[in-house]
Amino acid sequence: MPLDRRAFLAISGRFGLASTLFPGALYTLSVQAGSVQAGAAQARSDGTAAEKSLPKITPEMIDQAAALSGVTIAADQKQMMLDGLNEQRSGYAAIRKLNLPNDVPPAYIFDPLPPGAAVNTERCEPVYSTAVATMPSNLEDLAFATIPELADLVHRRKVSSLDLTQMYIARLRKYDPVLHFAITITEDRALAQAREADREIAAGKYRGPLHGLPWGAKDLLGVKGYPTTWGAGGFEKQTIDADATVVQRLDAAGAMLIAKTTLGALAMGDKWFAGRTRNPWNPKQGSSGSSAGSASATAAGCVAFAIGSETLGSISSPSTRCGCTGLRPTFGFVPRTGAMALSWTMDKLGPICRAVEDCAIVMTSIYGPDGKDLATRNAAFNWDANFDWRTLRVGYVATEFEPDKPRAQTEKQAAPATEEEKKKREKHEREMAAYRERRAYDRKYDLAALDKLRAMGVNLISVKLPDLPYGAMTALLTAEAAAAFDDLTMTGRDKLLTEQGVEDWPNAFRIARFYPAVEYVQANRARTLAIRQLSELFTQVDVIVASTNSEQLVATNLTGHPAVIIPNGMRGPDAPAPPEVDTGDDDQIGGPGTPVSITFLGGHYQDAKLCAFAKAYQDATGFQKLHPKLEAGS
Repeated sequence: MPLDRRAFLAISGRFGLASTLFPGALYTLSVQAGSVQAGAAQARSDGTAAEKSLPKITPEMIDQAAALSGVTIAADQKQMMLDGLNEQRSGYAAIRKLNLPNDVPPAYIFDPLPPGAAVNTERCEPVYSTAVATMPSNLEDLAFATIPELADLVHRRKVSSLDLTQMYIARLRKYDPVLHFAITITEDRALAQAREADREIAAGKYRGPLHGLPWGAKDLLGVKGYPTTWGAGGFEKQTIDADATVVQRLDAAGAMLIAKTTLGALAMGDKWFAGRTRNPWNPKQGSSGSSAGSASATAAGCVAFAIGSETLGSISSPSTRCGCTGLRPTFGFVPRTGAMALSWTMDKLGPICRAVEDCAIVMTSIYGPDGKDLATRNAAFNWDANFDWRTLRVGYVATEFEPDKPRAQTEKQAAPATEEEKKKREKHEREMAAYRERRAYDRKYDLAALDKLRAMGVNLISVKLPDLPYGAMTALLTAEAAAAFDDLTMTGRDKLLTEQGVEDWPNAFRIARFYPAVEYVQANRARTLAIRQLSELFTQVDVIVASTNSEQLVATNLTGHPAVIIPNGMRGPDAPAPPEVDTGDDDQIGGPGTPVSITFLGGHYQDAKLCAFAKAYQDATGFQKLHPKLEAGS
């Protein structure tokens, strides 16, 4: 099955339930033995009341929890454990009484660098491509222009920032009824900034290539004076009385925020509290997520660029589905201050744009420490559009470009006991067959990318990802997310979230409560191995070419390595038909006339060189110039 976030969260859930339940199970069993709803309600007014309402842990509870965990505890050992377990549990309420807000991180900082790694801190002036754009007779023809093209016209005062901003806002309003990509249009703020940009540019104060350009922010970034909804039911009117660091930096670069774009609820998928964000290439499909609106609005030519975030695929997936170019920076390159926390050790902010150099230009304005997000490292992003990418050593994950191996013969399954079970099995087999057919079709685009690179003179070196249980490590994400939104689970407010399925946050948060601290630490130790072993690959090569929807997506999100995701062609009329219903479980459901992508990976804090290589491939192919044909709705 596809290696997207939803699938891996499901795997993580099964992993947790199968082997790591004991402490959480014991606590949950003890809660269930009391009155959980009454206890939760009391906890809001008295942090100790809920704990007092819980019965003492008993040997029978230990037996039940041990059975779930697959461990055996002797009778005398159980008796010895009781006092300590009851005392340990009493500490939970004291911490919950603090009502920790989402912006309080744990007292540790994740570092993706292996021992001995060196980071360049010397900043150089960026070198941008030279663009001389022609002003069209119809302003709206600029909707799909790149940042260098727009910057040239604005700088030479061939178009005003105010006109550009009004044009993009009009497009937002025109296409949002079909694509549902905007939560809040920040028109007053944007128009005031646009007028100021025009005054500054007329006076000769030009701030750089983003000056006067309208952009969209994934609505997990705080913006003073506007709701910050996190896309989630129950948070529709939430306000954060400060601009996120990234918003402040783009303000300083002279860009104007015109929309807070959609995200799946609490950064899961493309379904948010008011609907589902759509793919501009096929509005019957979702845009994927969770940076759903940022990708959809960019692809539809309704913003000049956007900011998204990724924890486990949230830039990669919608960029692929919508045919955008996405940069997921090295973990710790861009400060997350003012952004919703989902996983403190995996969250990353990055640009979603039309072209690689667009991403590099945005990155130049948003990276670097802010003194608040302590995970942000002082490293340099030195963009040079003239960098000689031919000096880079390029690898490719050979196994990802090979045909799927025939499925191994397994033991003969028992015949379905009921007619309903038979139908479920047949349905599953049809879905898997359709998935394999789509995967086989899309593989030719991956192979074409390798052929194109060889034609460009690239000597591709075969590499192999370290053989590690990456899926098991993703339980780290759900554990941290469950802590970030602990209050939702404990108060029952998780019922306000739109999606309530097996793989959605409410269930994932509940499962994560069964994930013990010891196993969290062990998974982080395994993650250290992944960092060291994957980093070793980047001593052999500078760039790795990889299939987007593959194991690398999970591996590199765990290790904090950067990725550039770029359009890699369009599926033809002979493409397998997409499923009738887009469940959100497969980011590559495809269908005729929809885009595919390829991914380039780089070493830690080598994002600028990675972008230079990706730009060379993009310039040679030109797929970023393809745009969807849009129809307005009402």
